[in-house]
Amino acid sequence: MPSPTSMICPSCGYLINTDEKRCPHCGTYQPNLWGLGPALNRLFGGRIDVLTLIPTACIALYAISLLLDLNAALSMGRGLFGMLSPGQRPLVVLGMTYRDAPWWSVLTATYLHGSLLHILFNVMWIRQLGPDVGHLFGPARYFIIYTVAGVVGFILSNLVSGYPTVGASGAIFGLFAALIVHGRNQKTHIAALMTRQMWQWAILLFVMGFLMSGVNNWAHLGGFIGGWLAAQALISNAQYREGRITILVALLCLALTLLGFILSIATHFPLLLP
Repeated sequence: MPSPTSMICPSCGYLINTDEKRCPHCGTYQPNLWGLGPALNRLFGGRIDVLTLIPTACIALYAISLLLDLNAALSMGRGLFGMLSPGQRPLVVLGMTYRDAPWWSVLTATYLHGSLLHILFNVMWIRQLGPDVGHLFGPARYFIIYTVAGVVGFILSNLVSGYPTVGASGAIFGLFAALIVHGRNQKTHIAALMTRQMWQWAILLFVMGFLMSGVNNWAHLGGFIGGWLAAQALISNAQYREGRITILVALLCLALTLLGFILSIATHFPLLLP
């Protein structure tokens, strides 16, 4: 029975003292997180299912963007690829990003989509890659990778092209990068096969981006770079359970994203008024 001054390290599972500044077994810094650790672990580990949260948020926000301007959404002049496309004003209100857009738009735009096929394609890839990244890295690390990849992708896009853009594809390229980083670190035959498959899919989708109109390959490239960097930073302890600092960073990403939506709606809502 652990004593009142002992605890289980959230990363490696060994019994340690609650006043340890660093776990002597796995090196996790401040495993008790100044007393906040248990509550944070219960919140993110037990109540927030990011594997469901991300695609659900994308679908819900897409539906809201359609409802905010039904005339634009039901316009039939955009062809198959533009079917059920939200209007420009709802996307701006909800947080579309572009050159000189507010800082929060690089967080919010990842959850917005420009047409029915756009969201179907992206949600399909999120559902395909997300569980693997969540299983190999952990749900909090997965959310960090997804967020960082989306942010870096849109920052690069805004710096180079500045074109108004939305979509999760930059973050999806970050998930490809994360799986490649994990496979390269495992050095097994199965990991090598997975790494090769991820490279093939990422390269194929990147090339397809040049063959289709309206595809933001700068966001794809930036997302891949962001996902790679985030995965490299997190891979060293991916074999351990997620520490509470990792969970705190993931919650910070979530809080900033929610704040971004609040600020975007509060700032741009007058655009929807007649």
